[in-house]
Amino acid sequence: YILQSVNKLNYVNDLKKENMLLKQKDFIKDELIGECEKITRIKELIKVIAAADSKVLITGENGTGKELVAKMIHLNSSRKNMPFIELNCAAIPKELIESELFGFEKGSFTNAFEQKKGKFELANGGTLFLDEIGDMSLDTQVKVLRVIQDGRFSRIGGIDVIETDVRIISATNKNLEEEIKKGHFREDLFYRLNVIPIKVPSLSERKEDIPLLV
Repeated sequence: YILQSVNKLNYVNDLKKENMLLKQKDFIKDELIGECEKITRIKELIKVIAAADSKVLITGENGTGKELVAKMIHLNSSRKNMPFIELNCAAIPKELIESELFGFEKGSFTNAFEQKKGKFELANGGTLFLDEIGDMSLDTQVKVLRVIQDGRFSRIGGIDVIETDVRIISATNKNLEEEIKKGHFREDLFYRLNVIPIKVPSLSERKEDIPLLV
């Protein structure tokens, strides 16, 4: 009976992973539309940096396609058959973002009725895309920096150490260097994330691409 239960659980987990990968293939059809010099340069850069595991920081105004650039990097990398996990740091309340990132154990706080895996764990072997990283609280920034440095973490309320191998791609519409001066963003985390910077131009900077986009 125990063996049957374990086999059933493994089968369900395999189905979940297969479903996730199939959903990821939906955005293979997406592409960065444009033929202007800046967009062409970004497309070329994606091909070059995708093969490496370096962290990438994508900047640009809202709606410029930062998420699409992140997905293209993932799909052109050796991690393309592994999960692409996203987290919008601006959309998650400050008190919940750590449980989203690191997961939690059953009973670790009120309403924690079952164990939950966090984004770092779900993205293991693949890519973790941290959108709107400039909106992450300083307390959470410290913990993310520690995971980047050590490659391991513990779920909230847990004692087991979990190792994770993820490529981190982050994005923001803020000027993080200005946020550092204001004391809103950690300088050490910025330099960890900003290994390869990509600036996605706004539409006003590439008006020649408007006919293609239309």
